[in-house]
Amino acid sequence: VSSSIGSNIFDVLVGLPLPWMLYNMIKSKPVTVVSGTTLPLSIGMLMAMLVAVISTIALMNWTMYKSMAYVMFAMYAVFLGVSLWTADWNCA
Repeated sequence: VSSSIGSNIFDVLVGLPLPWMLYNMIKSKPVTVVSGTTLPLSIGMLMAMLVAVISTIALMNWTMYKSMAYVMFAMYAVFLGVSLWTADWNCA
C-alpha cells in the first residue's frame, strides 16, 4: 500500500509536471493555466479516500483480504462516479 501511494504521489508531483515544463521551456511556449471549478471537491474526496483506505487496512489488522478489494473497488467507483457527474463537458 505504501509503495502504491508513494509512487502515485511521485507521478503527480514529478512525472506529470516535469515533462510538461521541459516541453514548454524548450518550445518557448507560454504557461498553460489549468483551472477547475470542482478541484476542491476532487481534492477533498481524494483526501477522504486516503483516510478510508488507511482505516480499512487498519480495521483488517493490516492483512490483505478479498473483502478489502471489494471495499477499494467500491470507493474508486464512488470517486469515479462523482468525478464524471461534476465534470465540465464543454471542452471548447
